[in-house]
Amino acid sequence: MAAVASHPGFFLRAGPFPLAVIAEAIGAQLTDAAQGTAMIEDVRPLRDAGPGHLAFFENRKYVGQLAVTTARACILASGFAARAPRETATLTTAAPYQAFARALTLFYADAMRSKAAAIGAEANGGLIHPTAQIAEGVVVEPGAIVAREAVIGPGSIIAAGAVIGYRTVLGADCYIGAGASVTHALIGNNVIIHAGARIGQDGFGFAMSSRGHLKVPQIGCVIIGDDVEIGANSTVDRGSLGNTIVGEGTKIDNQVQIAHNVVVGRHCVIVAQSGIAGSSELGDFVVMGAHSGVLGHVKVGTGAQIAGMAHVKDDVPAGARMGGTPAKPFKEWAREVAVLKKLGKPKSRASRRPKA
Repeated sequence: MAAVASHPGFFLRAGPFPLAVIAEAIGAQLTDAAQGTAMIEDVRPLRDAGPGHLAFFENRKYVGQLAVTTARACILASGFAARAPRETATLTTAAPYQAFARALTLFYADAMRSKAAAIGAEANGGLIHPTAQIAEGVVVEPGAIVAREAVIGPGSIIAAGAVIGYRTVLGADCYIGAGASVTHALIGNNVIIHAGARIGQDGFGFAMSSRGHLKVPQIGCVIIGDDVEIGANSTVDRGSLGNTIVGEGTKIDNQVQIAHNVVVGRHCVIVAQSGIAGSSELGDFVVMGAHSGVLGHVKVGTGAQIAGMAHVKDDVPAGARMGGTPAKPFKEWAREVAVLKKLGKPKSRASRRPKA
């Protein structure tokens, strides 16, 4: 498409930067200090990088691309430095992907926040109630609503069409994406909530009987810690009596459902289309693969890993690795899968012949 070639891009690029400056900023070691004055203009994938570009290598699957790259410099582990072309300067580190993330932030600092209407900080085009407390540097884009007695910390951005509800509190440097709604919530600093997410709506609570289902008022809230990221079209229901809590540093993918009264620990990772039923608890650093689920009132211990499409119905001890439905220890589940696969194979003709 011609528009691709002529498009100015969506994010502002800083630089160029000398390699020595980049190495210091990302915490990497420049193998040849004499190359520290080389100027880097941009960051590119390993396959597409050329002179003036910085790339990174971590996955062994792409070692062939590393061998033929024309990148001016590459971030990688020290054990692979010798495999890079002689013309490519190497910046070595024990964590190449994390270092590459820092390099991207150096070049594209404003890409940490998505852009919807992208108006300047001097303009507030949304509907802001006069009782709302809006700190310095807050941007409220056109069509956004900030309700009565809401509080928004300095540097936060409320994108076009988003809703910040009555008495909701946002900390500093938050980003609320286009069309998202945040109600009945207390939110920390540096939180990103992507487009279309729904935070703080009713939990699914009904007193069921043979005569019908009586709605139970949900009077709790949602509490979200610092540095949390919540993906597009995900939902976090508010608590019924207590609160729904998402711990600091947790990363939630798109289309994830977190029900009322759930407690998610610190630095968890919950991948797309997963669901956590009411009153369940996740410890710190829990990982849930895509399409996985946790039944209500279940506790998942710190550091546990739930495989994609696994469904947990019983408490999981700390550090466990679980797979399958219902979820069980990963090695046990893997053995069962192997046996079923073997049983499902068609028998050979020789094995079907009747014995003499």
